[in-house]
Amino acid sequence: MSPRSNWIIGGAPVKELVEVLAKALVDHPEQVLVAQSETEKSVHLQLTVAPEDMGKVIGKQGRIANAIRTLVKAAAVKDGRRVHVDIDQ
Repeated sequence: MSPRSNWIIGGAPVKELVEVLAKALVDHPEQVLVAQSETEKSVHLQLTVAPEDMGKVIGKQGRIANAIRTLVKAAAVKDGRRVHVDIDQ
């Protein structure tokens, strides 16, 4: 299997899924960026938000960040690939 430039889960690009979720949570959606890099067996997503929005994306005790990661990983199981989501400001 060769890497795909726009990896898709359930008909929607994973990158867009993370972007939509993050934009719904933050006060500055225009500053939400998602970078994607891939290997044959994994996808790495780097979510960047405004510094003042970090708390909203991470949540209390990291619950929201873990929920985002869980959603993406659960969808990725069907394709047999691993997904890593990192959050940065």
